[in-house]
Amino acid sequence: MLKSKIICNKEFTVGEIDERLYGSFLEHMGRVIYHGVYEPGHACADEEGFREDVLQTVRDMGVTAVRYPGGNFVSAYHWEDGVGPREGRPRKIDLAWKAVETNAFGTDEFIHWAKKAGVQPIFTVNLGTRGMEEALQYLEYCNFPSGTKYSDLRRSHGVEEPYGVRLWCLGNEMDGNWQIGHKSASEYGRLAAETGKIMKLLDPDIELIACGSSLSTMKTYPEWDLEVLEQAYDVIDYLALHQYYGGQEKGTAAFLAQTLDMEAYIRTIRSAVQVIRQKKRSTKDIRLSIDEWGVWSVPGHTVNKEVEEKPWQTAAPISEQIYTMEDALLFAGMQMAMLRNADMVKMACQSLLTNVSACIMTESNGGMWLQTIYYPFCYFANYARGTVLQSVYRGDTYDCEGFHDVPCLDQVVVWNREQEETVIFLVNRSEDSSQEVEVEIQGMELKRVREAVYLWAEDKKTTNREDHLAVRPRKCDAVELKENCVTVRLLSLSFMMIRVEVQISELPFWEVV
Repeated sequence: MLKSKIICNKEFTVGEIDERLYGSFLEHMGRVIYHGVYEPGHACADEEGFREDVLQTVRDMGVTAVRYPGGNFVSAYHWEDGVGPREGRPRKIDLAWKAVETNAFGTDEFIHWAKKAGVQPIFTVNLGTRGMEEALQYLEYCNFPSGTKYSDLRRSHGVEEPYGVRLWCLGNEMDGNWQIGHKSASEYGRLAAETGKIMKLLDPDIELIACGSSLSTMKTYPEWDLEVLEQAYDVIDYLALHQYYGGQEKGTAAFLAQTLDMEAYIRTIRSAVQVIRQKKRSTKDIRLSIDEWGVWSVPGHTVNKEVEEKPWQTAAPISEQIYTMEDALLFAGMQMAMLRNADMVKMACQSLLTNVSACIMTESNGGMWLQTIYYPFCYFANYARGTVLQSVYRGDTYDCEGFHDVPCLDQVVVWNREQEETVIFLVNRSEDSSQEVEVEIQGMELKRVREAVYLWAEDKKTTNREDHLAVRPRKCDAVELKENCVTVRLLSLSFMMIRVEVQISELPFWEVV
C-alpha cells in the first residue's frame, strides 16, 4: 500500500473559484442539439420541445454556463437563420460536419433553454466566413433595447426585452487548419481586436474571449497566443484555450499523467499574458477561459470517416464516445488542474453536454443515462466552491512515456467559507496499489465528515452503456478525523470526494502550523 500526505493551511490560497468554471458546451454537431436537448414530440418534451429529463439533469449536474452555437459549426453559420418563426427558417448545408442543418433550434431557442436550465449563455460569433459587421448585428439583435433594425427584428419575434448576453467568443479555433476561414495569428489578432472594439462601442458591458491555441500540441503554440495578445490585449477580457486528451493505448500511467501537460499549458499561457502585459505597460488583467475541454477517446480521423461515409444527414449519431472508469479519472484530473489555477482560469466549458463526448447520453424517443465522467463534474460543480488552498504533496511518484515524477495521488483542496466546510478531491493514479492518504489542514478545527463518496470499478474499462449504474458514486464510511488531519484509504484507480465541516481558528497562522 502506498502512503501519501497532503498539507495545506487556510492562510495560503491559490484563488477564488469563479462559478463559470463549471460550464458546458452545445454545438450543432451530431445529436448534441437535436435528440439531445431538443426533441419535440418526446414524452419528456415541454411546450417548446426541450427534453425536461435532460434539463433537470443539467440542473442537478451543476452546470453554470453554456457556450453556443460552436465549435467548428460556427465558422460558416448565419445567426439570422436561427431566429424568428420556424416555418421561415432555411435548411442549410453545414460544412463543418457535412450535415444538413434544419435551423429548427437557434438563438431564440437557446436563450429560452438556458433560462430554464439556469445557465449563463456564452455566444460565439462567426469570424470564419463572416466578420465584424455580422458580429455587431448579432450583438444588436441580442442586447440592444429597441429602435434599430436588428433590435426591432428581435421584438418582431415576440421578444420585447434584450437578451443581455454578457459573454462573447470572437470566433472558434482560428489557429486550426481544419477551421473554415482559418487565419494566421496576425490576421486573426487584428480581426479580433477590430471586431471586439466595435462590439464594445455598442455594449461596453460585454466580456470578450479571443481564440488562443486549440491544443498544447499545435505547431504555432505559443507564438499564436503571444501574437493574438499583442494585437487584441486592450480589447479582450479572456484568452480561450482548448484541450482534449486521448492516448489510452499508451497505458494507464501515461494516460492519467496528461494532466501534467495541461498544467504546463496553463503555466505557459499565463506567462505569455504577463509578457504582453508588461510589454504594453498595461494595468489590465487578462484571464483564461478553457471553453472546450474533455477526454477524446475516439481517434480524430474516425469522426471524418463517419461523416464521409454518410454525409449530408440531419443530426446523425457521430462521435458518440462511451467513457470508461479510466476516462473518468483523467477527466477529474483535468478539472483539478484548472482548479489549481483558479486565480487565472475563470471559465471552462466541458465539451460536450449531450451525446458527443458527453456527460449525458439520450436515446431518441427514449430514455437517458449518465456517463462515468458525469459524476466527477457533478461533485466538483456542486461542492468545489469558494477558495482553492495551496497544497503540498508528499508521496510516491512514477515515470512513464512523456512524463517524469508524476505524483501517484492527484489532489485539490477547496475551502468553502460560506458552507463552513473543506472539500478534498482525490484521484489515485496507481493501477496496482491502494493508498493511505492523510490530509493535514492547518488553521481549521475539523468537526465532522458531512459526506464521503468514491468512484471505482473492478475493471478500469467498465462503462455505463449496458448497465447504466455500473460506475456510480458509493458511500465511504472509512474516513477518520484526528486533530487537524483527515485520513482515508483510497482504492487503486479511484476518485474520491470528502466534505468536512470545519471551524476556523482565530489564532494567526504561525501559531497553528
